[in-house]
Amino acid sequence: MAEFEQAIDFPSDTDNLKNFPLKQWMGMYFTAQEEVPDLPWAMLEERLGFLKPESFTHDASRDRDHSVEANWLLYVDNFLEGFHIPYVHPELNQALDYSGYVTETFDGGVLQIGKAMEGDVKFDLPKGHPDEGQDIAAYYLWLFPNMMFNFYPWGLSVNVVIPVSHKQCRILYRGYVSDAELASQGAGSVLDTVEHQDQWVIEEVQKGMASKAYDRGRYSPTREQGVHHFHRMLSQLFD
Repeated sequence: MAEFEQAIDFPSDTDNLKNFPLKQWMGMYFTAQEEVPDLPWAMLEERLGFLKPESFTHDASRDRDHSVEANWLLYVDNFLEGFHIPYVHPELNQALDYSGYVTETFDGGVLQIGKAMEGDVKFDLPKGHPDEGQDIAAYYLWLFPNMMFNFYPWGLSVNVVIPVSHKQCRILYRGYVSDAELASQGAGSVLDTVEHQDQWVIEEVQKGMASKAYDRGRYSPTREQGVHHFHRMLSQLFD
């Protein structure tokens, strides 16, 4: 460091720049202020590794930066529950088999599996894959607290939820493509439309929560396993 020649005992360990942990997983890098959570990386790679996301190409034309007039927790809630799909996302509902929508929880996150409608675009699953024989249109992975990885036959859409205030958040979208020809087909072809629909309903929920008549509701046993899991993680964090 320039102009520190006269400083006593410089440099010392306390003068060093802060080191942050780094975790590499399927071509993606994760860091944290303290330590990267010990997630079931092997289990997730068994499900998603066949996609080889490390070979995907960043497509800047798919990048988005949205400002949403709602608390970031509501955005995560909306991502983690599936029963709003037929009512809020008519276009997406035509590509997904709502009756076959599956939610799996694990320590540190949630994996949602969207089944493809008959004849629609789906993953080419390798032999021995845990979902072999099923028509999968999308894998939706959420990692606590605010990262979402949406895997489609065409590639990957990453969105990060950034809290701004108690009633506003930012959503950063990044797109990574493996097969551009599939981008106009199936569940991953209407991302902008789905995002705008989600923002609309989330902002309406934010308004409703400000009402004196608002009170918390029950959890749907079949469609809100992910939301319940998220809320339990929050409660444990702040106990």
